Amino acid sequence: MIPKYYEFQNSTKILSGEFALENIPTELKMLNAKRPLFLSDETLKQIGTLQIVLDAIEKQDFKVGKIYTQIPPDSDLELIKKIAKIYKEENCDSIIALGGGSVIDTAKGVRMVLSQEIEDIRNLMGAEILTYGKHIPFVAIPTTAGTGSEVTAVAVILEKLKQIKMEFISYNLLPDVAVIDFRMTKTLPKKIAASTGMDALCHAIEAYTCLQKNPMSDAYAISAIKLIGENLIESVEKGSKIARIAMANASMMAGVSFSNSMVGLVHAIGHALGGVCKVPHGNAMNILVPFCMKYNMDKIGEKYGEILLYLAGEEVYLNTPKDKRGEKTVKIIEEMKEKLNKLTGLPITLKEAGVKKEDLPEVAKKAINDGAIIVNPKEAGYEDVLEILQEAY
Repeated sequence: MIPKYYEFQNSTKILSGEFALENIPTELKMLNAKRPLFLSDETLKQIGTLQIVLDAIEKQDFKVGKIYTQIPPDSDLELIKKIAKIYKEENCDSIIALGGGSVIDTAKGVRMVLSQEIEDIRNLMGAEILTYGKHIPFVAIPTTAGTGSEVTAVAVILEKLKQIKMEFISYNLLPDVAVIDFRMTKTLPKKIAASTGMDALCHAIEAYTCLQKNPMSDAYAISAIKLIGENLIESVEKGSKIARIAMANASMMAGVSFSNSMVGLVHAIGHALGGVCKVPHGNAMNILVPFCMKYNMDKIGEKYGEILLYLAGEEVYLNTPKDKRGEKTVKIIEEMKEKLNKLTGLPITLKEAGVKKEDLPEVAKKAINDGAIIVNPKEAGYEDVLEILQEAY
């Protein structure tokens, strides 16, 4: 069903496949950028991924202005201010971000400071508060296949003092260019491939079922779910080139989808778990998704049933009675969790993830105030969230 009104935007240019990295200088020149600030993290520097990108860029007679790699898993406001200052001091005119969601979200935060010409971005938190501002050319190179940050209108940044993850939602956060290259996920550890893969699946499922879904976001979500169903286990178990690039594209498409429709209860609780208990985002998604789907089942079981076709294939779909397809979809996801747990040790309960039971009430309090819960297809209050957390424990 087509909604009475919806909005959709995906202005990011996608470079995907063989030698995508080598085309970055051309894209920067087209954006009139000559001196980019290159953001990454120490791990990518140490394992040589950063150097692969630098070599590809320098082959085209293009050099970066400054490299900064001291970005932690959860960067915060103070770090963003610090990097923005470095950008100005080094006379940079653009940003390249190489990494997972944290690095790319950090780059988005720095870009907000620079484009809006402010120091404190807290007043920009929320949906569509950010105006276009000064254009800062921005190239994002993901090294995981899960967050979709390279194509999303969303940034999540830690507020250390209050221990919350602040959400910024605006089409003005979209990078100019996203680069999908197999060389970037080739060395991705199995456990991270599993965690980020389940994050991408959760993005696509929630985008396909939340209240703001629309025909365009559905098309991207369905394509992502199909690729994940066909490639996630192989990308973790074997790390094959075909499976890894498929997962990178699936993550990107899931990102486009939820960026234009939003997510839901899984993310609301997941954000709270990250803020209170420091549970990595992908791990939280992996643990929570079947429990939240069961909670929503009486409202959107039919939609979950539609997902079965793309996730498990035609044979499983046709051999499952129509009124049981939603439940079968959840069962397939639970089986995927078990397989990934055996392959990588990825936690499947909150207890395994190191969450303390006494922290669950605080997580529930924060979750019901998270923006993602607003578009969940079924209302969820404090007691509902607490019950889900206890079931997932």
